[in-house]
Amino acid sequence: QVQLVESGGGLVQPGGSLRLSCVASRSIFSISVMGWYRRAPGKQREWLAVIDRDGSTYHADSVKGRFTISRDNNKNTVYLQMNSLKPEDTAVYYCNAFTTIGAATRMDSAVSSWGQGTQVTVSS
Repeated sequence: QVQLVESGGGLVQPGGSLRLSCVASRSIFSISVMGWYRRAPGKQREWLAVIDRDGSTYHADSVKGRFTISRDNNKNTVYLQMNSLKPEDTAVYYCNAFTTIGAATRMDSAVSSWGQGTQVTVSS
């Protein structure tokens, strides 16, 4: 089983940017789909962006045009570039791995256990 560790969160002002990293304990070359998710206070976890092994990406409407997912197989890392951050983006952000795009957007049968995540707070 692959272990995933998220980092890069912090406090940022509205309109600011952050880049989150998700480092895997082993090669992600063979992992079909990687994704980023978040859970805001009092809300359920939601999917934000997923990327398949070929580099095809899909972004949720709530973040499309502001967030960009990418992967570096050589560094066993998946990134989430977040621009034009809003207070409503405040949440704990997680990454995980899945076998299909559908499973990744449904958060169904994750390959790894959900980790601690990284806190993102958008506030002036």
